[in-house]
Amino acid sequence: MPLSYLEKNKKKNLNDLFKLISFPTVSAKSEHKPDMKSCAGWLKDHLNGIGFKAKVYPTGGHPLVYAEYLVDSSLPTVLYYGHYDVQPPQPLELWKTGPFKPEVRDGYIYARGATDDKGQTWCQIKGLESVIKATGTLPINVKFLIEGEEEVHSANLPQWLKKNKKMLKADIAVVSDTAQFSKTLPAVTFGLRGIASCEVFVYGPNRDIHSGSYGGAVGNPVNILCQMVGQLHDKNNKIAIPGFYQNVKKIDAWEKKQFKKLPYNEAAYKKDIKVNALHGEKGYTTYERTWVRPTLDVNGIKGGYQGEGAKTIIPSMASCKITMRLVPNMTAKEACDKLEKYL
Repeated sequence: MPLSYLEKNKKKNLNDLFKLISFPTVSAKSEHKPDMKSCAGWLKDHLNGIGFKAKVYPTGGHPLVYAEYLVDSSLPTVLYYGHYDVQPPQPLELWKTGPFKPEVRDGYIYARGATDDKGQTWCQIKGLESVIKATGTLPINVKFLIEGEEEVHSANLPQWLKKNKKMLKADIAVVSDTAQFSKTLPAVTFGLRGIASCEVFVYGPNRDIHSGSYGGAVGNPVNILCQMVGQLHDKNNKIAIPGFYQNVKKIDAWEKKQFKKLPYNEAAYKKDIKVNALHGEKGYTTYERTWVRPTLDVNGIKGGYQGEGAKTIIPSMASCKITMRLVPNMTAKEACDKLEKYL
């Protein structure tokens, strides 16, 4: 039986997952390009080893892995999607153990990529392997597409998809990049919010200048940027950009009904992320805010002196990175255009 095979090979599967997680596949950092290539090759070899026909495909950026197990053309075909790249692990000083040195604590695997998305992809691979080993084959045709640029907006994926459209033909696609609702409550994720990202720059004097000599006479880019950021939301935590919500799809009644059926413990929610209070758009529940409402967040601000001690300057430049989570009927271009016009 597949479950017996999984139980028997639990330790080996966990060790192999740790090997997969140990590759520092940070797609946003050019110095990790060799790690990306090595991880893709390792995945290809592993998939070949359990009966799939796998290959690494180069792209304009990081490579992707495609694999297939074709039983019979008359059977349904499932295409699994996942990604092996991860986000930067900084700040490193907040990790109890190294981000690429997996460790199990209190029933959880702590490492970058354990949850997003190597862990979920691994579950799909091992589940299918258990069926192959237990029965000798699969009851359907299966294809895997595991990319290396999801965390940098999959810039090269659309072109590759168009080029290999016939090879990817399937009856259904399963995204291995979400989670079940809880340990005892599975979930079928039928949609995710989209994303639009941009970077804002504010320029001042042609060089960093002394605040004792010029303070009060010259605009400080950091101060100005903070004022701009402070005007992105109103007192009800709604995005203040004119027309931002113009095309936003309203939450369907059936969705609201389904959300209300889900268990929700606000105290546990706050405890998990160690905050004293929740913060968000007035008039909506936590699930509605995080699942079906658009948001705008500043992901980072840069400017001025950040080293030890003091350096009393007016910086020449400041910048911030912003991402907006989008819902049906919104487009990234439209959101970015409205933000730019507002600022």
